[in-house]
This record gives sequence, structure tokens and C-alpha cells, in this order.
Amino acid sequence: MKYVVLLCDGMADYPLEELGGKTPMGASVTPNMDKIAKKSKVGLVKTVADNLKPGSDVANLSVLGYDPQIYYSGRSPLEAGSIGIDMKPTDVSFRCNLVTLSDEPDYKDKTILDYCAGDISTEEAAELIKYIAQNFDNDEFKYYNGVSYRHCLIWNNGTLDVGTLTPPHDITGKKIKDYIPTHPNAAKLYDMMVRSYDLLKDHPINKARIERGLAPANSIWLWGEVVRKELAPFTEKYGLKGSMISAVDLLKGIGKFSGMNVVNVPGVTGYIDTNFDGKAQAAIDELKNGQDFVYVHMEAPDECGHRNEIENKKRSIEIIDEKVLGPILEALDEYDDYKIMILPDHPTPLALRTHTNDPVPFLIYQKNKEFDGVDEFTEETAKSTGLFIENGPEIMNYFIKD
Repeated sequence: MKYVVLLCDGMADYPLEELGGKTPMGASVTPNMDKIAKKSKVGLVKTVADNLKPGSDVANLSVLGYDPQIYYSGRSPLEAGSIGIDMKPTDVSFRCNLVTLSDEPDYKDKTILDYCAGDISTEEAAELIKYIAQNFDNDEFKYYNGVSYRHCLIWNNGTLDVGTLTPPHDITGKKIKDYIPTHPNAAKLYDMMVRSYDLLKDHPINKARIERGLAPANSIWLWGEVVRKELAPFTEKYGLKGSMISAVDLLKGIGKFSGMNVVNVPGVTGYIDTNFDGKAQAAIDELKNGQDFVYVHMEAPDECGHRNEIENKKRSIEIIDEKVLGPILEALDEYDDYKIMILPDHPTPLALRTHTNDPVPFLIYQKNKEFDGVDEFTEETAKSTGLFIENGPEIMNYFIKD
């Protein structure tokens, strides 16, 4: 038996007038999903409990069967682990975004124009974070570059008591002044954010980006403060050798800390221009090389949701169906039996441009079993079946053992 999870980050949404009253899932053309949906178990699962924030960290831990109420301490230690940082128990890690701010003279009067600095390339970002590190690194703080706009700050002997640090993707288009960290323990963090603007605004990389009509990465934004927690090995939990395929450091960190084989695919970006073909082939190769379980994480629908890109979100779902699901299903047919589960981790509604903790649709298909499925895989058809898993971390056991 082979097992594949196709995790379409942020794919679930709300109906939109621009799509004729349909969601992106409902409006997209997905023949592969719809074909297997007709013979699948289809329902809803609440991946994020009401008392937790609906981040991809919480939601993906939940899908993988790690109860966030027990295992979750935050996303940045997971990203730090992926980068290769061996965090000490006394370390506090922070997510460090490269963002685009407006150009008002006073930092607090600026607006976050883009939480991802125009989806800056990893190569450009590495130079900028290196420059930040040259100016800010000391015995207390150290910066590490990650992928695209996503980076990491480690605070040696730091504290979690820093007040509220708001994720930048939640306040795109809003003035900073309403989200300045005011806790005394966050003063050094905010000072680095303010100083980073003066360091980065005239950096040669940003000047070149502006000349090319691209958004400059003219500030850092710190958030997501946490300490590290250990994950129980995936193999011990389920008796399966697992692999993680993702462009995102967060998911790579989850894979690393759970003892999965983390696969690095060239050309992956986490956006609609990612190497879809390469991710599908990596999943196929992992199964051929003896892995029992592959988790294929697709970030593109989530990024499109944050950017309010209606057509791109719809198109990203169609590309995943064609270039990822199609080849994987074809390759899986050579095995005596297999299961595949398709679901989002959380909704990222285009109208809100951020995550919600609404239940998400899931589909479970098995080669040698048929179920009374649905004609197409959407939020509405999943709800219509009446199948509902209220406790999200139960979904992995339901998938593997039921």
C-alpha cells in the first residue's frame, strides 16, 4: 500500500461574484480530482480548533496527525530547523519577512504594501539578509536566510513575553502605526525593523528591482515568536516511511523534526510559477525508492489568496490537478493498492486575504475500494455528504488506518 497526501495550501474559499457565485475550487476545471471524487470518501475536517490561530503551521501539523494543542509552539522553530539551525532550549526564534513599505519619512506612518516584497527571489533575498546580519548580528541576535521572503531571527536567551507581533500578510495595505509592538521587551525588535528600512531602501539589489518595475524589499518585519518543541517520529506514529515535498521552510521543518525524508526540488518557489512537474516527479521517485508515504505540499493557492489574485488562484488549482495530481495518479496505478488524500490545510479566502479556521473539504480515494462520492470536489459537495471530522488531528489516522 502506498499513501499520498496532496495538500493544496489555502485552496478552500468563499463564493465570489467574479466567479459567478462559485469558489475557486468550484470554478476551476479539475478533471482528475472530479474523476476520483466520484468514488471517494468526501467530507469536511476542522483542521484548526477555535482556540488556535489558523496558520499553516497549526493546520499542517493537524493534518499530519500532530495535535497542535500538544506539539505546537510556533512556526519559526520549524523554519529554523529546515534552514539547519540547531536551536537551544533558551533560544527564541522569529519569522523575519522581507516586506515592501511605503516611503513616508516616519516609519510608523508607512503602509505595508506587500508582505512578500514582490515574491523576491531567494538569491536576492540572501544578499539582503546577509547585509542585515552584518549590521545587526551580535551575541544576542542572529539572522539566517531562508527561501524567498521568508527568513529567521534567533534571539539567544530571549523571551516570548513581547506583546503582539502581527503577521504582515494580515495587515497588507494598512498603516504600521496601529501594529507597532509596544511591549518593553519588544523594543529591540522594533528598533531593528525601523533601522532596517534605512539600510535596505538604497541597497543595490532594491535599486535594480525598482528599475525593473519590481517591488523593493525595503524592510524586515519580525513576528511569530516561539521556542522549539519536539515531534514524535512519523514512522513510530504510523509505521510508515514518509517523505515531505515542499518549497516552504515551514513544511520542510515539520518533515525534518518528524523524521521524514525532506526532498529538495529545484525551481520551487511556493507560487504559481513553481516547478509543478518537478514536485510530481519527486513524489513518484520517493515511492519508487521505497517510501510508503509522501506529503506533497502546494503553496500556490494560499499565496494567490493572500494577494487577492482571483484568476491565479483558480488557475493554480487547475495546474495542480493537471501537472501534479495527473502524473501521480498515473504512476500510482502500478501498485497493487494505494490511497490518496487531497485537501487544503485551511481556507485563505480571497475576500479576506488571510486564513480562517473554517472546516475544509477532504477527499480520500483508494484504488481497490469504491465509495458513494460526489460529482465534483468542492467545498459545497464536501459539506453535502454529512461526513465531518471535528478533531483535525484524527484525519491522518482516518486516512491511513480506516
